[in-house]
Amino acid sequence: MALPPGPRLPPPLQTLRLMARPVPLLERARRQFGDTFTLRATPVGPMVFVSDPESLKTVFAADRVNTIAPGRNLVLAPLLGPDSLLLLEGDRHLGRRRLMLPPFHGERMRAYAEVMRDATLREMDGWRPGRPFRLHSSMQEITLEVIMLAVFGVGRRRREDLRRALLDILAAVRSPVTIGVTMPGVRELPRFRELRRRVAAADAVLAAEIAEHRSDPDLDQRDDILSLLVAARDEHGEGMGDSELRDQLMTLLLAGHETTATALAWAFELLFGRPEAYRRLTAEVRQGDGGEYLDAVIEETLRLRPVVPFVGRKLLKPMTLDGHELPVGANVFCAIYLAHTNPATFPDPYAFMPERFLESPTETYSWIPFGGGTRRCLGATFAQFEMRVVLSSVLERVDLRTAGEGPQPMIRRNVTLAPRDGTPAVVERVLATEREGAPAPT
Repeated sequence: MALPPGPRLPPPLQTLRLMARPVPLLERARRQFGDTFTLRATPVGPMVFVSDPESLKTVFAADRVNTIAPGRNLVLAPLLGPDSLLLLEGDRHLGRRRLMLPPFHGERMRAYAEVMRDATLREMDGWRPGRPFRLHSSMQEITLEVIMLAVFGVGRRRREDLRRALLDILAAVRSPVTIGVTMPGVRELPRFRELRRRVAAADAVLAAEIAEHRSDPDLDQRDDILSLLVAARDEHGEGMGDSELRDQLMTLLLAGHETTATALAWAFELLFGRPEAYRRLTAEVRQGDGGEYLDAVIEETLRLRPVVPFVGRKLLKPMTLDGHELPVGANVFCAIYLAHTNPATFPDPYAFMPERFLESPTETYSWIPFGGGTRRCLGATFAQFEMRVVLSSVLERVDLRTAGEGPQPMIRRNVTLAPRDGTPAVVERVLATEREGAPAPT
């Protein structure tokens, strides 16, 4: 069975382009070969990309007979650990997913709204009218604080140590070059040894925090996600060990911090580029009109700027996609960005139009910012809820304008696509500061 055609660039060059500037490479391949094509990267090998809704449905519906693409293990295992939910497969993945899902939904999740709002207001205390700042950096501060409090449940005396250690790791993995230094054969380079040192420092703090949670006689009174995971038991009455808890916490950090912060930065960037949408959303937030347009803004942001451009599966059974018969062992990648910019599904696909999500529901497999199937992002609902809280908390208190010089191009930051200059912004007007004792920006 022959794989679909693709660019004839040498595999090392395709690898570099896929790592550094994936969107131009994917779009060029789509223009030349259609919705389904093959890229060749080292050391993964041939990568079949699909983006039409029917193929995406077929791939995601078959998750029980697929494994994750091997590139994920190569890149993420040294950082996340072998028990990370992102790296588990088969029944073990499904069992752990069921165990970890409850804290990210329903009333438990909504209980974190105050943490999210307070983290946003604390960050806004440092914004000064007329003084440019980067929204992406501010959103990173907010989402890290939310993870520290809502997810890790870190006590005050250990919070700064963990914060410093986690920021060191995030800084070390920001560049797409990091993908290369975590691969076999180069893990003894000085850059990776330094990354290992930073991970070990974070591990020491996490181990102490896990031990403190386990020994807390009032554990059942705590509502942070770590407490819930420590107390969780599977169908056999077994819980997670310390090393697995560490891997899941590191996964939640790396999967939930940068991605949500980047999505928020893109939301502001896209709103700056369409003033009428910014005005409509601001009016809705300040009037308390129900949040329909806010949800549409979030959905359109995640459509036009999905922070992860593709996700992969390795086939354990033959599969026919878009007329191509693919063999066992084929690496299939669902091209999220290409699916979201398909003109057959989204007319005028490169325009930022939140209204499209008010007019009619989208097909299930045409809007997939969090992936799909049994491997759909565990924190998808949590991330959208956090975006709601942060956006509304900002817009109800300040008027912002862009401090940039035009639309922000996308750059690769590890596995995410971020605004190149961090979404520069300026506070034009402060409407209110409600937190008692907090100084109003001047």
